[in-house]
Amino acid sequence: MTARAVVNEFAKMRHLRVGLVATIMVIGVLALSLFAVVSSPDFDPDSPQAWNALLAGMSLGVPLISPLLLAVLASRQTDIEHQGNGWLLQSTSGITPGGLCRAKFAALGVIVTAVTIVTSLIVLVFGKVLAGILPPAPLGHWAGFTLCMLVINLAVLALHILLSAKVENQLVALGVGVLGCILAVFSQGLPPATAHVTPWGYYSLAQAAGYQGDQIQAMPISYPSIAALAVIVGLVFAVLTVRFDRQED
Repeated sequence: MTARAVVNEFAKMRHLRVGLVATIMVIGVLALSLFAVVSSPDFDPDSPQAWNALLAGMSLGVPLISPLLLAVLASRQTDIEHQGNGWLLQSTSGITPGGLCRAKFAALGVIVTAVTIVTSLIVLVFGKVLAGILPPAPLGHWAGFTLCMLVINLAVLALHILLSAKVENQLVALGVGVLGCILAVFSQGLPPATAHVTPWGYYSLAQAAGYQGDQIQAMPISYPSIAALAVIVGLVFAVLTVRFDRQED
């Protein structure tokens, strides 16, 4: 992977409506995150639980929206190579298929990082400024949640880039994205051991708040599990992209 390859990936984004997909991701997660505040007559800005309501909204919104849109981002960025025989053209200029995948991850990773952090900050500002929540925000828990969601988003993005690069039919990748949304949401009701089975299950391990009984409470985040996911996916991505480099055209 070279800086030139990453710059080329950003140039391709102008024709792939990546900005539109990223905007939809932000709006979708925001809408679900703020729904509890807008719709609940029990929302009390004087209570510390008000912040838990926003965290619970994001804990649902991110896994419900992100897996499919991450699949769309990876698919659009990779399908252009299948359509225009870009893998071969890039190889002639010294950029291997594996290096091209790494460049795509670097470029899209910047977008996904910005979307994840900006969305979290907007919800935080909404809670303090517009919703008027008086107790101090749980910044440590909030930052940990945001970091974990970012790690999971990047892991899912990396896997989708590999899938889209290997399988020409992008309907397969999009179908996996839809399945990922389902698994991510339903994993919140499953035992933690089950959530470790698929990458999308880790969204439930990063859930920062949720209903316990009839109240929304802060929930512990499984930092070791999410760190392990980052290491495992990082190794898988590195190994498979190196194998892509060694494949004959």
